[in-house]
Amino acid sequence: MSDESRFLDISLLGKEYRVACPPNEREALLAAVALVDGKMHEIAEKTKSNIAERIAVMSALNIAHEHLSFRDEQARLAKTGAEHTDIAKNPGLDFGAVRRRIVDMEAQLDVVLRPQEKLL
Repeated sequence: MSDESRFLDISLLGKEYRVACPPNEREALLAAVALVDGKMHEIAEKTKSNIAERIAVMSALNIAHEHLSFRDEQARLAKTGAEHTDIAKNPGLDFGAVRRRIVDMEAQLDVVLRPQEKLL
């Protein structure tokens, strides 16, 4: 196996990266890249920001929050013995609360990152 086959060239928000990736994990990494890139484009459009670091941080926070909310809901369902065979029928997420939390996180990041924008 060549060293070249252990790397994958990806693009996030239009910037190219080369990352190490075993061949058997290639499809999973490409799915992760698509998720992250989509979230970064979504955040860039919503915030009208072109600061890649800020967009990456906001995207990471959004994805982490979605993941943790889903994991917590699954744990809650497991504790109560509730069946969740069809997530579409029982999404288990309060999207209003999620949106409010994201808006709060964005506001907090704006306060923290605003001084950095002056440096650029």
